[in-house]
Amino acid sequence: MAITDFLAASDITSAINACQAKDSFSPKTFFATVGLSKKSPPEIEKVFRILDQDKSGFIEQDELQLFLQNFSKGARTLTAAETRAFMMAGDMDGDGKIGWEEFSNLVNSS
Repeated sequence: MAITDFLAASDITSAINACQAKDSFSPKTFFATVGLSKKSPPEIEKVFRILDQDKSGFIEQDELQLFLQNFSKGARTLTAAETRAFMMAGDMDGDGKIGWEEFSNLVNSS
C-alpha cells in the first residue's frame, strides 16, 4: 500500500513544494493541498496506517519528524519546531502521540 494509492502524485508534489523552506510546514495547509482533507474516513485511516511506521496505533514524534518522507522519498525532515507544532495541533489528550481519532480530527479541520 502506497500513499499514491489514495492521493494524486501531482497533489503530493504541490504539497511538498509548498513547504520546502524550513519552518514553513503547516499540517492543515498540507492536508488541504495534498487532498487528504477531501478523502473518506476509510481512506484517511489507510494513510494513517502508512504514517504509523512502527504499527503502534499512534504517530509518535519520531514518525512526525519523517512525515514528509512518507509522501515523497526525497522530502526534508520536519524541524524540531515544526514537529512540536504538529504534535500540539494533533495531540488532543496530551499523551505525546497522535492516535487515529486525533489524526482524523486534524485532517478534517483543514
